[in-house]
Amino acid sequence: MSEQRVWLITGATSGFGRAIAEAALGAGDVVVAAARRPEALDDLVAAHPDRVRAIRLDVTDQAAITAAVAEAVLWHGRIDVLVNNAGRGMLGAVEETTDRELREQMELHFFGPAALVRAVLPHMRRQGTGAVVQMSSMGGRMSFPGAGAYSASKHALEGLTLALVGEVAGFGIKTLIVEPGAFRTSFAGTGALAQTAEMPEYADVVGPVRRNLPASDGNQPGDPAKAAAAILAALDADETPLRLPLGADALDAIEAAAARDRADAAAWEKVARGTDFDA
Repeated sequence: MSEQRVWLITGATSGFGRAIAEAALGAGDVVVAAARRPEALDDLVAAHPDRVRAIRLDVTDQAAITAAVAEAVLWHGRIDVLVNNAGRGMLGAVEETTDRELREQMELHFFGPAALVRAVLPHMRRQGTGAVVQMSSMGGRMSFPGAGAYSASKHALEGLTLALVGEVAGFGIKTLIVEPGAFRTSFAGTGALAQTAEMPEYADVVGPVRRNLPASDGNQPGDPAKAAAAILAALDADETPLRLPLGADALDAIEAAAARDRADAAAWEKVARGTDFDA
């Protein structure tokens, strides 16, 4: 990559997006900070007027994505790192979730990032270098009651990226999936977390999640600044990992889910292998 990298970061006003933008600026890089409310980035622009551009972008607007990438390349001549960070949580049982609510999660966490990837890849391929950072979640590899729609969108993003990594590595493009646990961002805050309409049948299993997740806001164990530093370190490493779990809770949950999968595979190995045609 160039000595001074150009970052395009979505959802840059707060949380991980803001922390990654600040870390990139701390490394001497240039940031195109995309948000639905770019005026919320006025302080960052004022602090780094020569290295930050705030642009308005709703990642569910395909035409706006194309324009934003074109503007970033026009201004800076390149995009070295794309960070697909914009997102929003949703709580609700699968039966409680409407098609509209499920599609909104997919538009925000899957179709928007996919469109941004398609828009930046021609430029990165021409450069012969670049990096795509997909902000997923520990919910991208496991799930729990009440998080079905959110986890489904993150699983979709990770599935797409697992194919992408092999497709673009030959062009010098790195791919990193970030899987955070509970970090002290606005994710669980009032007004930031969408919830479906409640059905009394799921009060016992989903109700505690509805209460506990918002109540955790401001008390999460994860430090977004440390997460941003870890992401920069992973991108700078000679061997960038494909997946980067962040937070002890995320690592423990992912390892526990993997152990359950291994146990199931072992228990049913004979059945699985016995479904081939006889030689």
